[in-house]
Amino acid sequence: MSPEATCEILTSTDQGLSRQEAQRRLTQYGFNKLTPAINRGPLKRFFSQFHNVLIYVLLAAAGLTAAIEEWVDSSVIVGVVLVNALIGFIQEGKAEKALDAIRNMLTQQAMVQRDGKNFLMPAEQLVPGDIVTLESGDKIPADLRLLQVKNLRADESMLTGESLPAEKNTAAVAVNAALGDRFCLAYSGTLITYGTAIGMVIATGDKTEIGRISSMLRTVPKLTTPLLKQIAGFSKWLTFAILTVASATFAYGWAIQHSSLTELFMSVVGLAVAAIPEGLPAIMTITLAIGVQRMAKRNAIIRRLPAVETLGSVTVICSDKTGTLTCNEMTAKSVFVNNKLFIVDGVGYDPYGVFQLAGETT
Repeated sequence: MSPEATCEILTSTDQGLSRQEAQRRLTQYGFNKLTPAINRGPLKRFFSQFHNVLIYVLLAAAGLTAAIEEWVDSSVIVGVVLVNALIGFIQEGKAEKALDAIRNMLTQQAMVQRDGKNFLMPAEQLVPGDIVTLESGDKIPADLRLLQVKNLRADESMLTGESLPAEKNTAAVAVNAALGDRFCLAYSGTLITYGTAIGMVIATGDKTEIGRISSMLRTVPKLTTPLLKQIAGFSKWLTFAILTVASATFAYGWAIQHSSLTELFMSVVGLAVAAIPEGLPAIMTITLAIGVQRMAKRNAIIRRLPAVETLGSVTVICSDKTGTLTCNEMTAKSVFVNNKLFIVDGVGYDPYGVFQLAGETT
């Protein structure tokens, strides 16, 4: 339970808070809204797309080709780099907007009791100690300690993963009870599916359970995916190989062939540019972007393009929320009896199917 829940909340359940006390607590605890994430600005997000060893090599190649007045090659390389950056920039912008949407999960209004009267007021003005009335279909505006309930059920799947609404009551629970077992509490952002209730606000804004999730999203450390590690390793190896071959070619031409510096420079630059895979960054980015779009169609938000490759490498997912994952439709697919393995057809609650033994229906 949050710190607000353990503080001394002097509230009359019949009158609610006074306007003066509510204003004092609003100053103390702040508005009932989630702190927005500190997103990178458009320029910073755009230039971050160039932070890659292979991109550095391509930009160096573009500069070298421009130095020898090979404008077509230089333009092609720069174009590839810009297309790669634009794709990543646009996709990451969409992902950040989707993640920002979590702040809009809080309800906009709430029925609150102040000075003995009920008011429909903006939910962001709620403070710990406020008395809130809930009805079927309401989205809970803050974390509440339930004082009165009547056949109350709340959909808490966004927090607990449980597919069925939780039945609520006013009985106290243990301090260390799991979130899904706190039946006397109602959580911000969850939905009342049935019944009515009166509750006291015990946490607002970032102190709520959904606020904790939002705070954790802002502090997720940046990890290097396997794909990025492979690309970085390949880029370093390629750069070393190109420099080694170019240096050996220059030394051979200068010491043995006695070629002019101009010819040697042109040859070395041409060799370096030819060895650089200009299309690799673009192909990699486009492929990942296609994967992101496919994931988006399945309501999965990908914030960074390389994360798609990481998800694609997952082979085993361990979860205890089988009811949520299967929509409560667990189906037996095989039965082992008397040293015989029977294959079972049919899915879910559909009462159709057969038993097969060695490919024959039994």
